Amino acid sequence: MQNTVLETPTSPARTPTPGTGGFRSGIRQYTMVIALLLVWGIFTIFTGAKFIEPRNLSNLFLQSATVAIIAVGMVWVMVAGHIDLSVGSLMGFCGAIVAVLITNFNWNPVFAILATLAVGILIGIWQGYWIAYRGVPAFIVTLAGMLIYRGGVLGVASKTISPNSPSFAAIGQGYLPALFGSTPGFNGLSAIVALTAIIAYNIWALSSRASRIKYGFSVPPWPRQILIQLVYSIAIGLIFGIMVFYMGIPYAILIIMILVLVFSFVSTNTSFGRYIYAIGGNREAARLSGINVAKTNMYIFIVMGFLSAVAGIVFTARLNAATLGAGTSMELDVIAAAVIGGTSTLGGEGTVFGAIIGALVMASLDNGMSLMNLDVTWQYVVKGLVLLFAVAIDVSSRKRA
Repeated sequence: MQNTVLETPTSPARTPTPGTGGFRSGIRQYTMVIALLLVWGIFTIFTGAKFIEPRNLSNLFLQSATVAIIAVGMVWVMVAGHIDLSVGSLMGFCGAIVAVLITNFNWNPVFAILATLAVGILIGIWQGYWIAYRGVPAFIVTLAGMLIYRGGVLGVASKTISPNSPSFAAIGQGYLPALFGSTPGFNGLSAIVALTAIIAYNIWALSSRASRIKYGFSVPPWPRQILIQLVYSIAIGLIFGIMVFYMGIPYAILIIMILVLVFSFVSTNTSFGRYIYAIGGNREAARLSGINVAKTNMYIFIVMGFLSAVAGIVFTARLNAATLGAGTSMELDVIAAAVIGGTSTLGGEGTVFGAIIGALVMASLDNGMSLMNLDVTWQYVVKGLVLLFAVAIDVSSRKRA
């Protein structure tokens, strides 16, 4: 009986990977890539091609970096059936801490970053304890945290603080060096990274397909498999190509790439990742099957605290300043990115790669509407409608399933 319950969440249908899951998960994943490209096409038309200028798109990727980093962790939180409303304020708080340590206390940036990451982990432990072991709903714990950490921002950074450290600023503003005799307007090292990413994705997709066949799971027919891989390869090529022909791949984007690889691997190839999906699919069944639900939830929020600290460091480095308003309402963009990327509000479903696509969609909406000089009122309306439709599609697809 125990083995039967445990095998359910380990099925790729419960832990979908890009381009290799069942029909429903596969459709949702590559549909979002097509939707992103469609959004880019619409804004290109309405902005007179300003939107697709390499400089604008490179800045767009940097703008989405902070949301994308936190969204990676929000996927696990929401898959497990929780929500975290504190991530925006926690990001701002950690960003203020690293700025104060560098500027006011003259700490070496490396030690300041390590101390800030430690603060994020400790806060994750604090929140995880109340949620996992005291039974307080995550909504309440993180709502309280949102208020506490916003107060922490005001207390730590009573005014704008600008770290005077080029090495620290490079984390959010720097690019991969142009090596191998690159010409102006072309970054050879970034091109190699882009090509490697496309090859690695296709190897991963084919390997996952072979694994599903080996264990008797359904796979899409070859025409659809090829279409899915083609769509993702084109999307990866376009995104990286823009950066390759501008100034190269930013270090902040490299951080996201590493996080996506690590979190995707953990989600689909480790017991811990399967436990997260099992808890979100059926908490009581997961508990009865022997999964330590409290311990797993604790680790999820520790990871969330760590990623919020990483995002705070990247955000402060990109602005080269810690501001009082840093992270305000960012939790809404993060949740929206995860949901738009296919993470279910009901738990049990979601992928890290989808959340990255969702973050790009949100950033594209902000960037494109700003270029169109659309009134901020309508910007909020459009983003709200997009989120509403994404949730409606998720609920509708679950009912049909």
